[in-house]
Amino acid sequence: EYRAEKSGIVHASIGKTSFDTDKLVENFRTLQDVLLKAKPSSAKGTYFKSITVTTTMGPGVKVDASTF
Repeated sequence: EYRAEKSGIVHASIGKTSFDTDKLVENFRTLQDVLLKAKPSSAKGTYFKSITVTTTMGPGVKVDASTF
């Protein structure tokens, strides 16, 4: 499940801190696939401009969008 704001920010959970790295990456890629399938046909250019992963109340870590 995810929710999107009008400004284009998407909030979604990809796992818990107890998950291993492979499971978190798999969940992230699944979320990315779902968002790309939901992309409107009228959207042009780069769809993911920036990606930040964070805990609920922790600092964010930027992810290089070109690697995914």
